[in-house]
Amino acid sequence: MNRRPVVLVTGSDLADEALQLLAGYELVFAGKQPDEAQLITLCRRHNPVAILVRYGKIPAAVMDAAPALKVISKHGSGIDVIDQPAAAARHIRVCSAPGANAAAVAEHTWALILACAKSVVTLDARLREGHWDKSVHKSLELEGRTLGLIGLGAIGRRVARAGQAFGMRVIACDPYAGEFPAGCDAVSTLDELLAQADVVSLHCPLTEDNREMINAGTLACFKRGAILVNTARGGLIDEPALVHALNDGTLRWAALDSFSSEPLTAPHRWQAISNVILSPHIGGVSDASYVKMGTVAAQNILQALNEAGEGNGASR
Repeated sequence: MNRRPVVLVTGSDLADEALQLLAGYELVFAGKQPDEAQLITLCRRHNPVAILVRYGKIPAAVMDAAPALKVISKHGSGIDVIDQPAAAARHIRVCSAPGANAAAVAEHTWALILACAKSVVTLDARLREGHWDKSVHKSLELEGRTLGLIGLGAIGRRVARAGQAFGMRVIACDPYAGEFPAGCDAVSTLDELLAQADVVSLHCPLTEDNREMINAGTLACFKRGAILVNTARGGLIDEPALVHALNDGTLRWAALDSFSSEPLTAPHRWQAISNVILSPHIGGVSDASYVKMGTVAAQNILQALNEAGEGNGASR
């Protein structure tokens, strides 16, 4: 009996709806947080026709271990974890699911902005310790202040609309945006945005051109006491420079959902920083986005394999 072609999933689970779409294939799950060596071993053993990327990176060595590989499909929008030049050289298609998690990331962005502005984490800890800070605490009111967005794609536009609802002035820097939505003012340079914004939120993909765009030089352009939120990619920030800016009062707060090296393992630099809020790169993961990202990633695989003449059907 002929074995079904294999789709390797770099994770331990997938939405039921995505599993149904890929019913014509044998699915091999790599487990939580697979490393390069584990992926190479699995590719050599199963020779997948497709890789569905949930966690980890896909370098050239992984591709070379799977000569039947035709498509690498990201469970989400960030394809910087895939060596795209290597894939192109091997005629392997790279796909993503842009917008599938836009609502989830935008909502998490605002959860972090509000947690910073309203000292939610600090006040909770203080109250649990028996303190009643009503007479001494003042939160940061957002109405009338300026929200600066770096990147104005599907996520940035949602964050902008919420900022307008809070009565904030919204500005954005995005050289690739075709048009700016009503109520969102364009600024031409990053330094101009940083000099005006009380809250800065990152919503751009990571490229070699913008790696560590938030560094000692650009942090010096921030308004003193500003808030920085990153629900995009950790590589956008020079982390030691950010630590310094948080310690010397340049920034009031920062909130980070992604990091230059993941996963974080203790001890790490952020444990000693009291004015930073952390989450484990889960901004794009919600009950609804989990299904949307999985089904789009699966559909991308089916389309690519059908076009390559490798289609094996899908469940009805």
